Amino acid sequence: MNDCCRKMIVQDRIALKKGHGNLPYFELRFNGAEAHVYLHGAHVLHYQPAGQAPVLWQSKSSHFEPGKPIRGGIPVCWPWFGPHPEDPSQPLHGVARLVEWEPVQSAATGKSTSITLKLPDSAYPDASLQLTVELSDHLGVTLTTTNKRDTELKVTKALHSYFSIQNIHDVTVTGLEGQRYINKLLPDKSLQTQTGPISFAGETEHVYTNTPHDCSVIDKARKRRIHIRKKNSLSTVVWNPWVEKAARMPDFGNEEFREMVCVETANICSDCIVLPPGQKHAMHLQIQAQPI
Repeated sequence: MNDCCRKMIVQDRIALKKGHGNLPYFELRFNGAEAHVYLHGAHVLHYQPAGQAPVLWQSKSSHFEPGKPIRGGIPVCWPWFGPHPEDPSQPLHGVARLVEWEPVQSAATGKSTSITLKLPDSAYPDASLQLTVELSDHLGVTLTTTNKRDTELKVTKALHSYFSIQNIHDVTVTGLEGQRYINKLLPDKSLQTQTGPISFAGETEHVYTNTPHDCSVIDKARKRRIHIRKKNSLSTVVWNPWVEKAARMPDFGNEEFREMVCVETANICSDCIVLPPGQKHAMHLQIQAQPI
């Protein structure tokens, strides 16, 4: 444990532990709620409100190794989403989720417990990237990009949130009714319009563009509503791999698609961020789970 990590510890509120694959993580506590933030990828892997089941899902087949992404929780996709726009040899979803981040600040007050991590400068010299995780009566995650170049910087980003559910067949996502989306599974990827709540009967990969709307995961079997609020995000991605794609993924169990759904807070496609020199952009996600 280095001195920088030791400075983050707050008795009974913030602890540094070893997790899966012996990877270090910070355990945050507040009024019975708990969150785990791994240094690898600044990855929020666990969030459990007081008296509830965990809200975030994680795969039992996930890798927990340096240089490989963690499957589940809230991966940070940055500075590009999906394949690199020009170089297919670059890692899928960018470099941020593949390296160990540096802790820079922590706090424990009567209102919340929080920690801030920083992407090492060597991982992407053109920009500074910080992630702040705040645990209170909800979970708040803020991803802040600062352009360090003397020219403009274009980035896409996502907090690729995996939510834990009882059964995908009994789940709907509300709040995006009437919004336009790209169906990534169609050959022409043409714009569609969402009619009614989103339900799931097969592989789903919808990119809702130009939509700042909040949405909710309604889990009828678990009798829980997961409300997702966002700020400075114009894209929402809804994803479930279903049977065939799950079977092709080495870090995803064949049947695990039944117990998760991704609702991702993002700025991608036409909603990419263009930052002038020295400017910053902070994208914020808030997650709150309530019984229904």
